[in-house]
Amino acid sequence: MLELIGFRTRIWAILAVLAGIALYMALELREEPHMSWKDMAFELVDIVPSVLTSVGVILLFQVSQRQQHEQRVLIRELELARERGQHWRNEARTYLNGLGEAIEAQFARWNFTEAEREVALLLLKGLSLKEIASVRDTSDRTVRVQARALYTKSGLSGRAALSAFFLEDLLAPIEGVE
Repeated sequence: MLELIGFRTRIWAILAVLAGIALYMALELREEPHMSWKDMAFELVDIVPSVLTSVGVILLFQVSQRQQHEQRVLIRELELARERGQHWRNEARTYLNGLGEAIEAQFARWNFTEAEREVALLLLKGLSLKEIASVRDTSDRTVRVQARALYTKSGLSGRAALSAFFLEDLLAPIEGVE
């Protein structure tokens, strides 16, 4: 629909320019009724730059208006996206805080030491034993011993089981799979 309106506007603009040129030439003929075709052609060539400049200014104005409108729309959309993003972050933060509290409560039920809690959280975040040792500024062997201890206390078989213990209920069930 907008394309059709734009096409109609262009047709009317072209007709207005042609009518303006015809009116100008009619006024010139009225002032000088015996003007030759050659003189009329020179008059036409004389006014073309003014007409083209005027049309160019109008087109630039329209483009500017359209760009300002598009900019306002984009700013509104950006503000809306920011509001939605902030709402999502706040909601996610609430859930993550709750998850963090639930994980800490489970660690307490398993009687993890502070070191085992740190290692377990880093395992849940996906760090390797070597990375955990580096982060905690301890040896790989110490981290392996702490990891074995937390698996024994929790009754879980390893990293995958530890992650699954906390993530299993967070994920939506797959239909048809029990």
